[in-house]
Amino acid sequence: MNTKKIKVIIKYEKGLHIRVAAMIVQKAGEIQRKYNVTFKIKIGTFNEVPLTSILLVTALKIKRNDQLDLITLGEEVEKAAQEMKNYLESDFSMKEDNLSEVDTILQDNMVTSANIYSAIDNGLLVVDNRQTIIVFNKQLETLMGISAEKALGQNVNVIFPKSKITRVLNSKKSVPTYLTVIGAYDVMVTTTPIIEGNNILGVICVFDDISKLIDISWELDEIKELKEKYLLILETVQDGICLFNKNGIITYLNKAYKEITGNESAEGNDLNVISPNGNRMSVLRTGKKVKGGISHKANGTTIIANITPIIVEEKIIGGISVIKDITEIEKLMETISQLSAKAEYLEEELNRRNKLDPAFNRIVGTSSKLYDAMKIAAKTSNNNLNVLIRGESGTGKELIAEAIHYSSKRMNKPFVRVNCAAIPANLLESEMFGHIKGAYTGAIKTKMGKFELANGGTIFLDEIGELDKSMQAKMLRVIQKKEFQRVGGEKTITVDVRIIAATNRDLEKLVKMGEFREDLYYRLNVIPVWLPPLRERKGDIPILLDYFLNKIANDLNDRPKTISKKALVKLENYEWPGNIRELENVVERLVVLSDKDVIDIDNLPNYINEKQISQSDIYDNDLVILNNTNINDMFEEEIKSWNTYEKLIIQNAMKKYKSFNAAGKALGISHKTVASKVRKYHIQWED
Repeated sequence: MNTKKIKVIIKYEKGLHIRVAAMIVQKAGEIQRKYNVTFKIKIGTFNEVPLTSILLVTALKIKRNDQLDLITLGEEVEKAAQEMKNYLESDFSMKEDNLSEVDTILQDNMVTSANIYSAIDNGLLVVDNRQTIIVFNKQLETLMGISAEKALGQNVNVIFPKSKITRVLNSKKSVPTYLTVIGAYDVMVTTTPIIEGNNILGVICVFDDISKLIDISWELDEIKELKEKYLLILETVQDGICLFNKNGIITYLNKAYKEITGNESAEGNDLNVISPNGNRMSVLRTGKKVKGGISHKANGTTIIANITPIIVEEKIIGGISVIKDITEIEKLMETISQLSAKAEYLEEELNRRNKLDPAFNRIVGTSSKLYDAMKIAAKTSNNNLNVLIRGESGTGKELIAEAIHYSSKRMNKPFVRVNCAAIPANLLESEMFGHIKGAYTGAIKTKMGKFELANGGTIFLDEIGELDKSMQAKMLRVIQKKEFQRVGGEKTITVDVRIIAATNRDLEKLVKMGEFREDLYYRLNVIPVWLPPLRERKGDIPILLDYFLNKIANDLNDRPKTISKKALVKLENYEWPGNIRELENVVERLVVLSDKDVIDIDNLPNYINEKQISQSDIYDNDLVILNNTNINDMFEEEIKSWNTYEKLIIQNAMKKYKSFNAAGKALGISHKTVASKVRKYHIQWED
């Protein structure tokens, strides 16, 4: 498609008034058909408008000597543009036989009067059959926040994308009046087609701003229906409502008011008789509202009342009392307090977990004890202090050591693992510090030790408690001075190594027995990290099961199996002396040996299926004792630790009162203290 844009100066002394505009539209239609083109004009800041729309051409209010752009689109644009330009710059003389055709155009477009549009209270939008806006009155400018200058000539879907105009143009049928929101206005829109014969010429949209509707007269016939609706609302609200007139006669009591007060009052009662010194009579005498008035009713209910005078034309004609049972407020406060305490707890847990470095993501589990350990470990990442990881076998000590290393500044340097228990004592020194060629029989070449290999990075000394006394002394030197000599060598080698040690043994006991050097213990135990055994984080068992099932399925390139509820209960009740390592081995065995997609109780090993006495069973048994015996009887038995009794007390209180606030009141402590103890002991209760 070709495009031609030329300048045109209007020379006609009267400008493009309505009749001239009709002549131009008629002429433009002829030339367009003749050359298969489309004409548009643009003047000033107005949008381009079709030259065949008398409404838009007239709306531009073009005067003598105004300059406009004539835009021609189509095939023979050069000839068509020049012919149209010559006509636009002419004196618009017309033969008599063309006047009737122009008058017909004028008659079809009589509704273009701007004065008529402006006088309409509603917004008015008119589009032609091409969805081009040809009428956009002042009221619509206000509703849409867009000037007519910017809207005229635009496609309606740009200005009013929510419109149903396209639907009307396609169907030639009106759409039902609908409600929409335009800016800050709630608007009812009526959309109607403009049809002549069997042709659709355009669409008219009328916008009614219903947000302006105000002050429905109480004298209308609809007052009765409205009154019934209000009475229905008053009867369904939970607050008690009492209306009384200026003489103190009760004119209305809703159902809630009667229930709260135990039918203490009735419609028709005189407040001067039943409650002459009450708050309602005080409001009638003074004209001042009473807020938060507390009173006690004969049925034992304590209520809070807000009483307001009804004043019309500066005269008190009555009053309204709204009451609420104070127990409802107490329940609400209790609920809010409980939710607040739980929210604080959850927020604290979330904040703790969000602070961990991504290097800790490999460690699976959500228990508080595990996250406490990871939080301590994470704090060691950006320093060079020695760390001692404590915990039973299979609890993931090596994973924690790796996480510390890979979240530190040494992450791009070596991470060297040494299992002190797996290397024979006579070879351990050579493994740690290396040896020179010929140092001993079989030393056929010089070898670097683990400390030298870890230079700049981290060395992980697993099972550090298995070192013999002679090796402990040599290890102490390298920890203190960061230097050592290879076996058989005389050269002192200096290294920069971060030391992380781990053990499942009781080092304190070994120190007392003289089997572990005290000075080495203090050098290693700068920052202790205690990993909980799996039996103390049983809530993580379902998570770990899911992790291992997916991991094993991925390794086998197979679909992951699932665990039945009964089997899950058995797995959760088992004590797991081998911890996570044992759990992973059991899952591997179950996946391989089970022929079904669901692993059930009969697939479990016999030693897991047998009844296991768990620590929670002991706690539950102690709780029964606490609930059914007095405190003196309980202390006649073997004395337990303070934490055991404290846990039992908090657990018992939570089971009974269900909330931190209520339990705190019963125990004489704050709800925050209760929440803290619940977190500390991982107490569960049923809401």
